[in-house]
Amino acid sequence: MHLMFKHYILAFGGILAIPLILAEPLCIKENNAAKSQLISTIFFVSGMCTLLQTTLGTRLPILQGGTFTFITPTLAILALPKWRCPDTGATPHPNATDSAALLVDDDEVWKVRIREIQGAILMASMLQLVLGLSGLVGLVLRFIGPLAIAPTISLIGLSLFIQAGQKSGAHWGIAALTVCLILLFSQYLSKVNLPLIAYKDKKWKVFQYPLFKLFSVTWLVCFLLTYFNALPSSPNEYGYMARTDINLNAVKSAAWFYVPYPGQWGSPTVSVSSVLGMMAGVLASTMESIGDYYACARLSGAPPPPTHAINRGIAVEGVGCILAALWGSGNGTTSYSQNIAALGITRVGSRLVLQTAGLLMIILGLFGKFSAVFITIPDPVIGGMFLVMFGMVAAVGISNLQYVDLNSSRNLLILGFSTFSGLVLPTWFHSNPGTINTELDQLIMILFTTHMFIGGFFGFVLDNTIPGTEKERGIKSWRKTVHEGSQIHVTDHSCYNLPFCTNFIQRFKLLHYLPFLPSVKSQELGTHL
Repeated sequence: MHLMFKHYILAFGGILAIPLILAEPLCIKENNAAKSQLISTIFFVSGMCTLLQTTLGTRLPILQGGTFTFITPTLAILALPKWRCPDTGATPHPNATDSAALLVDDDEVWKVRIREIQGAILMASMLQLVLGLSGLVGLVLRFIGPLAIAPTISLIGLSLFIQAGQKSGAHWGIAALTVCLILLFSQYLSKVNLPLIAYKDKKWKVFQYPLFKLFSVTWLVCFLLTYFNALPSSPNEYGYMARTDINLNAVKSAAWFYVPYPGQWGSPTVSVSSVLGMMAGVLASTMESIGDYYACARLSGAPPPPTHAINRGIAVEGVGCILAALWGSGNGTTSYSQNIAALGITRVGSRLVLQTAGLLMIILGLFGKFSAVFITIPDPVIGGMFLVMFGMVAAVGISNLQYVDLNSSRNLLILGFSTFSGLVLPTWFHSNPGTINTELDQLIMILFTTHMFIGGFFGFVLDNTIPGTEKERGIKSWRKTVHEGSQIHVTDHSCYNLPFCTNFIQRFKLLHYLPFLPSVKSQELGTHL
């Protein structure tokens, strides 16, 4: 039970951060009921996707949650002139131009925007589904190396520095305290366990639990400062946003139970420019997930995942993103690396633990007041969390360079140019929104203001066109690292088989040609590795 709770807590911050980031560009503003519903929805969908992945996907003990790879194209879409937040509370019709008729319904202000994001995610996720079901994901990845992955992933974190600064700027002292406490609990006190009592096997037992890894106490500090009136009480004073009672009415007014359902915000709207922009997030998420599958297998004591398991995992992630779009979480789904790292610490690679964690996310997502509580987290606390979280995302991207020869001027040129271009071009286009005036202006604006698309595109093109050996490019080292787990003692690939139907599948030879299903050949290969 405590392992399930630990996995839930590890994923909690990343999942919660997404609706908090999207609230402002979606023009939700002070609509706390809408924020609470978004939080409930994303936890509910994350739980569903975790159950799907662990049961029908790769079947590895891997947790699914919201993804930052969809954040940057989402922000690029919402930055278009027709989706910018109006001052009067009016909102443009999705098919209207900038000067078109205005709607005055406050709820419609943000719902019309999230429906646009839903439609983009829904259609773009079809690409991920096709890549998985067709087996084309392996072909695509032959041309994608560390020099394309590194700028793509790192620019996800680097592009969100504005959001981190805005939240932290509400009170830099509280934000700094948040960062310090996160570092203290996650690094300096990471091996300090707190003795807890549990009832097991008909008797009470004392076990050690690494509680200091789980949370920061800055929220509690802000509560105490608010209680003793040590923070400003006027909205115009600096530091007011650090109070915990600003959104307290959201908890009081929230319903005890809220059941997310498909189409709760209305029917998704689709535009070509938004879909193509979101596809950049889909491809980045796919690349990230495949690396997570191999890492999860290695840390959980399983053999490297066979091709059919990887294809099925990507397809199920595509299905998960489609479900997220239909439910309206405002985001997609991907595997969570921090939960994979926990497998190496706990040494328990049980899919049942993750399935239970997924079920917990679904259940807690149904409690409206539970979701509303997190709206009371002060902005500077969120900002401090963003500083650490987005920095880690950028660092994960940079870590892919460990496979690359960094003494090569070729590689340094590709890395430097692609990363720098991913920062310069989106910034320029944001500062000069009226420069592009063609029939494709919206498409160009979305693509050229999506940092990871620019960095990944230049990294991909240059890495595949400038001459270089596989060793120099890091391809050889990456493949070796990915498959180094093949020598472990577990060689039975049956753990990747679909439940209840593998024997049925193997009776029909035609089914063996489907790249997402196990075949007799793959079973025999697994037993002779």
